[in-house]
Amino acid sequence: MAKIMVVDDSAFIRAKYTKALKGGGFDVVEASNGAEALEKYRQHEPDGVLLDVNMPVMDGIITLHELMRLDRTARVALVTCAGTQSIVLSALRCGASDCLNKPLDDSRIITIANRLVLQHDMAGTSDTCAG
Repeated sequence: MAKIMVVDDSAFIRAKYTKALKGGGFDVVEASNGAEALEKYRQHEPDGVLLDVNMPVMDGIITLHELMRLDRTARVALVTCAGTQSIVLSALRCGASDCLNKPLDDSRIITIANRLVLQHDMAGTSDTCAG
């Protein structure tokens, strides 16, 4: 069973994504901030990550940089309410697989998770993260 990590400071959003993903046949790991996400990524080695941009403790962009340092093959989709062009470009340069705008409906969550797993299975790498 493919494993997706959901990282968002909103318990409501984590519960929504987790419910959709489990309904789609995924195993789910949750984290409420970037620091917790790094720890859980090491422990659980998920196939993909849905990562919120705006979070306390460690925001999504810094978390993305750290995840890519930890695992150059990490597959991460950044999720944001306000995806400015600079955030999107920075995230994609660092190795994000996708940048998505909230809100996400259940079918979009499943589609993105499947795409992350497929990319993970193909195991591409990125050396472009400069952070």
